[in-house]
Amino acid sequence: MYFLIIGVLGLVLKYLEIGPVASLSWWLVLSPFALAACWWAWADASGYTKRKEVEKMDDRKQKRIDKQRTAMGLTSKKRP
Repeated sequence: MYFLIIGVLGLVLKYLEIGPVASLSWWLVLSPFALAACWWAWADASGYTKRKEVEKMDDRKQKRIDKQRTAMGLTSKKRP
């Protein structure tokens, strides 16, 4: 996501010829988009994306369980 934001910002600055970005090569300005594509390819291939999705679902599930236990008046007491 950060690569996309940097890429769009660089693209706008290059197109409008603002600041030092105007003198940079188009290849350099467009490189964050290539880096974003590489990041997404790696994240999908390595399972990073799926792992983060599962962690988020597990966290939401645990919060829902804790909320229901609190609403029923059950507190989780740990046994020694």
